[in-house]
Amino acid sequence: MILAGPLGHPFFHHALLAGTAIAVAAGLTGYFLVLRAQVFTGDVLGHTAFTGALAALAVGFDLRVGLFGLTVAVAMLFGILGRTAKVDDVAIGSLFSWILGLGVFFLTLYTTSRSAANGSAGVRVLFGSIFALSGGQAALAAAVAGGICLVMVVIARPLLFASIDEAVAAASGVPVRLLGFGFLIVVGACAAEATQAVGSLLLLGLLAAPAGAAQRLTDRPYRGLLLAAGLAVLEMWTGLVAGAYIPSMPPSFAILAAATLVYAATFLVPFIRTGSGYS
Repeated sequence: MILAGPLGHPFFHHALLAGTAIAVAAGLTGYFLVLRAQVFTGDVLGHTAFTGALAALAVGFDLRVGLFGLTVAVAMLFGILGRTAKVDDVAIGSLFSWILGLGVFFLTLYTTSRSAANGSAGVRVLFGSIFALSGGQAALAAAVAGGICLVMVVIARPLLFASIDEAVAAASGVPVRLLGFGFLIVVGACAAEATQAVGSLLLLGLLAAPAGAAQRLTDRPYRGLLLAAGLAVLEMWTGLVAGAYIPSMPPSFAILAAATLVYAATFLVPFIRTGSGYS
């Protein structure tokens, strides 16, 4: 069956392919970010994605080089600076303002030297440009997101153990610090990838809102992990359809609006976590 209207256009198919894969990756990764109380890390990596992309643009490279390069590098730095498997807020706070300052510097450099060639690139980094993806870009985004999902599935069990009881996990032979370091690299890659869909400013919502809603709706970790991914996909689809039919509505706004509404709705469910030990 051929879809009619905006849903039948190639730009929507490309966005749907990339967006679905990115949403699954963000849901799986975000679940552990929330579980491990590392949401602030995701926020900083969102700003890092902006800085990295603008740095690449300012010196004439493809923005994805800086987007992935700096975001993953900062995630690795967090892992090195953290005293345990979970990076502490002191390390994050020490780098946060510096990253923002670099972003301002590269924004100024880019707008004064190269904006004539691609004046909208900075805006796309900030707010996303998922409808502007070509078929090749969408396929690449889906492949990268698929790789992130595969890694998360592989490390989910030991990472869950280390997240719930780090000391017992370490005593049982789980490489807690190495696992935490690897997880931060995955978060960095996911943050860079998701920037294409919702932009660096709205990135945290896609990582945190579906995961937060899933953890409010169930206290079973694996069910929550699947629910976080499912909610992220549903919210992505809702935002894409809304953005396609309402040209004045940016898809990134619609995606995050759907995510926020779903999370807010979980507070209205009277039996959330009834009888669980997480009240």
